Amino acid sequence: MAQALRPNPVGSLLATDHKPHPLQDTLTVVTLVLGITAFVTGLFHHLHLVSSWAGLIGIITGASGQFLSETTRERFGLILGLGASGVGLLLGMAHGGLFGGVVG
Repeated sequence: MAQALRPNPVGSLLATDHKPHPLQDTLTVVTLVLGITAFVTGLFHHLHLVSSWAGLIGIITGASGQFLSETTRERFGLILGLGASGVGLLLGMAHGGLFGGVVG
């Protein structure tokens, strides 16, 4: 059977092509951290500044990471981070926005 899969016991968490991707891995981790931060702080009304800014920056880093990503595992992490960043941004905007009360 020519299409038999061989197990890959030695493999990086993010690089499935056995090449280092330091920029893409960094963007993935930063997007995930910002997404988790935005989502968790978005659940609290008084932390709307943190959640909205973390969500906005997470979306920007996630979008640039999607543009540069080379493996499926990187894209999977970026999509999770983008989703959490988007939810955190929207919750932060609903609770007061990017500048809510600081400007104006």
